[in-house]
Amino acid sequence: MRIKSPAKRKNTNAFHLDRRDLPCIPALSFFMSDTLNHECGIAFIRLLKSFDYYAEKYSTPLYAFSQLMLLMEKQHNRGQDGAGIGCVKLNIPHGQAFMFRDRDASPHALTNIFSRQLDDYKAKTKANIIVPEWTDSFKKNFDFAGEILIGHLRYCTSGGLGVSACHPFYRKSIWPTRNLMLAGNFNFANARDLNESLIQRGAHPIFSTDTQTILEEIGFWLDEEHSNIYRALRYDENFSREQIPPTISERLDIAKILRLASNEWDGAYTLIGLIGNGDSFLLRDPHGIRPCFYLQNDEIFAAASERAALMTVFNATYEDIHELPPGNAIIIKSNGSVSLEEIIPPLQKKHCSFERIYFSRGNDPEIYAERKTLGAALVPQVLNAIENDFERSVFSYIPNTAETAFYGFIHEIYRNWCEKTKDLILNAAKQGTLDKTLLDHIFLNTWPRSEKFAHKDIKLRTFIADEESRKRLASLVYDISYGVVRENDNLVVIDDSIVRGTTLRESILRIFARPNPRRIIICSTAPQIRYPDFYGIDMSEIDEFLVFQAALKLCEETGKKDLLLAVYKDCIKQLQDPDLPRQNHVKRIYEAFTEDALSQKAAELVRPRQIDWKGELSLVYQSIQNLHTACPTSLGDWYFTGNYPTKGGFTAISRAYVSFYENYKK
Repeated sequence: MRIKSPAKRKNTNAFHLDRRDLPCIPALSFFMSDTLNHECGIAFIRLLKSFDYYAEKYSTPLYAFSQLMLLMEKQHNRGQDGAGIGCVKLNIPHGQAFMFRDRDASPHALTNIFSRQLDDYKAKTKANIIVPEWTDSFKKNFDFAGEILIGHLRYCTSGGLGVSACHPFYRKSIWPTRNLMLAGNFNFANARDLNESLIQRGAHPIFSTDTQTILEEIGFWLDEEHSNIYRALRYDENFSREQIPPTISERLDIAKILRLASNEWDGAYTLIGLIGNGDSFLLRDPHGIRPCFYLQNDEIFAAASERAALMTVFNATYEDIHELPPGNAIIIKSNGSVSLEEIIPPLQKKHCSFERIYFSRGNDPEIYAERKTLGAALVPQVLNAIENDFERSVFSYIPNTAETAFYGFIHEIYRNWCEKTKDLILNAAKQGTLDKTLLDHIFLNTWPRSEKFAHKDIKLRTFIADEESRKRLASLVYDISYGVVRENDNLVVIDDSIVRGTTLRESILRIFARPNPRRIIICSTAPQIRYPDFYGIDMSEIDEFLVFQAALKLCEETGKKDLLLAVYKDCIKQLQDPDLPRQNHVKRIYEAFTEDALSQKAAELVRPRQIDWKGELSLVYQSIQNLHTACPTSLGDWYFTGNYPTKGGFTAISRAYVSFYENYKK
C-alpha cells in the first residue's frame, strides 16, 4: 500500500522545591557563529524487494547499507556526540541472530562505524565467507545485511556522552516479537513523571536518559500486547505451538501499542522503532516540533530528518518526498505493507523554527527560500541604522550558516538602492542637472559594497592550560579581509542568531573593530532569544542568554529588582500547585522594557572591553512577525516568545528561573 501524503505547500504530585527538581541539562556551548548545538538526526531504510533484486540492479549486495551511510553522511551536521546504526533481518533460521547494532561516541563516530563494518565485509569476502554473488552468504555473514536499517546521529541534550548513551537503544528477548530497538530525535519535558509511572508498575528504570524511559514504556505495552495475543491463541483458539509465533507477528497491533505508550508523553519527538519480527514504525509528536520526511516507491521506504538528504541520496524530486503528519505513525509490517495511522490527535503545528533558521542544511528548496526571506526582512532596520548611507557602508556576513540569508539581504539592499537611485536620476533630469559627472558618482561611488569580510579559520587546537592564553587564541579563530572596510565606514554583518554573545565579545567584535569603522551593526536573522528550550536544542539555562542578561541589568539600573523576586515567588507557587493554570511568569521581566531598550543594553554588554575602538555598536534583531512571514509552516517560537507548546514547557521555565534566582541571590 502506498501512503497518501497530505498536500504540501510551494496526576502530577505537588511540587516540593528540591535541588533534584531543578533542570539537569548540560551547560551551553559557544553560540553565535560558533557551533549552535542542535537536534539529532535520524535515518531509516526498509527494503521492499528481495536482496537479489538490489544486487542485480545496483551491482552490489551492499545497496541498503551504502544508502544508509550516505543518508547519515548528508545529515552529519546534526550529530556531534556520537552515532549508531541498527538492523533487523527477516526470515532468519532459528539459532541465528536477527538484530544487530553498532555505536560509537568518538569524534569521528560515523566514519568509525562504517569503516568497521566495511572492513569486516572485505575481510569475509577475501576469505570467501561472503560470496557477493550469493546473497544468502551475504545475509548470513554480514551483520548489517538486513531488510530494515536505522541510523542515528546524536547531539546530547540529556544523559551522558559515552557510547552507552548513543542510539539505538535495544531491549532483548528470545521472542522476536518482544525485541525492540529504538532511536530518535526527541526530548521529553516530563521524563521524571514517566519514570514514576514505570516504578508504580513495579519496574526499576535507570534514570540516565529519556531514551531509556521511552524504550521501557513502549516495551511494556509491547510485552502486554504479546502476552494478550499469546494467551488468546494458546488457551482460547487452541493454536499449536508452531502456529503461535507467526500469528503473534501477524496480529501485533503497533498502532495500539503506540497509543497506549504515548498517552502521557509531553515533549518533542520523531521516533524510529524496530521490532524483532520485522515490524517497524516512525512516530511524530502531535505538534510536529521535530522534523520527519519520507520517500516511498516500489523498491524502498526511507525516512530522515531532512528532506534534502533524501532527495540527494535517492535522486528524488521535491514532489517525491513527503512529511510525516504530526501525531501520526507510519507502520510497516514484516510483510512490507505500509500504513499511516493517527496515534495522537494532531495539535496546532509548532514546527521548530530553528530548523529553518539554522539546523537543517540550506539546500532544501523551502529552507533556502525562507533563509533568503529572513535576510531580506532585516533591510528596513539596517537602512535606518546606517541612515541610508550606501556610500559609506559595507555589507557582509558571518560564515557559514548566515550565507544564504545574506544573499536575500543583499538582493533587497540592491533593490532598495535601485529605487532610490531611480528617483534621484529622475529628479535630476527634471531639474536639468543630470550629467555624466552625476551618473559616475551615483554608479561608481554609491553602489552598495558587499564583501566577504569575515573568515572562519580551522579550529585552533592547543594544550595551553592558562585560561587567558586560551581565550586569546580562541579570539583568533576569526579573521578579516583587510582593506575592504575603510575608517569611518558602516560595517553591517548578517548572522543567523545571537544567543550568548560570548563569541561576539571575546572574538568577533575585537577583530571587526581593527579597521576602525564608524559603526558596527550585527544583524540577527532570528528574533531576540529570551527563553530556554526544553525540546532538544541546547539552550536551557536562562541566565546564559544575552537578552536576559540585558533585562536583568535594566532591572538593576531602573529599580525593578522587586520584579525579579515577584516572578520567583510566582514560579515557586506554580511548581507547588499543579492545579494552577500554566503560564510563563518570566515574560513579565521582558514586558517591563521595550525591545529597542533590550537590544541597546545587549549591545552595551557585548561590547569588548580594553580596545581602543570608539565607534558605535548596534544589534539588530528579526521581528517575530517577519519570522512567521518568512517561515509560515514553522511556528515553533517559544525561545523567542515564551509561548511553550506543552504543559511541560511551562513547568520547565519555572524550574529554570527558580534555579537562576536562587543562585542570583547569592
